[in-house]
Amino acid sequence: MAASMQRKTADAVVEAFNRMDNEAIISFRSPDCIRYILPSSLGLKPTNNEQYKSQLDMLRPIFRNFSLAVNDVVEDEKARRICMWLSARADTAAGEYVNEYMWTLSFDDSGTKITKVNEFVDTVVNRDFWPKLRDAMLAHQANQQSEK
Repeated sequence: MAASMQRKTADAVVEAFNRMDNEAIISFRSPDCIRYILPSSLGLKPTNNEQYKSQLDMLRPIFRNFSLAVNDVVEDEKARRICMWLSARADTAAGEYVNEYMWTLSFDDSGTKITKVNEFVDTVVNRDFWPKLRDAMLAHQANQQSEK
């Protein structure tokens, strides 16, 4: 059975993450796409494409060897949704990054654009690693400013 268009799109997004190609990642999202980081107990605000791209652009200089692997996929083609369980690994300025995600992606009628992302993240990684990563990002930005 041939892969659906939305599955091809989801796979292409994973490939774009593995290349750390932020422009491509955003290109698969509809103009009004919103990303929600869950669980809601983390208190993270939803992001639109511009905000999300800005976050990705800040992370890119401090991530190396980023690898996103798909562990499992559940697709409801009629509802235009895909749920993916993913594992990530990278070398960063703050040490080794290892995380798991559960993405629920909603698609437009064509299956070529993601209209909504619900992204469940590992709360321990969010609590323990992200503050270190944030400090590394700030140090990188300060270094960039001092070089100008």
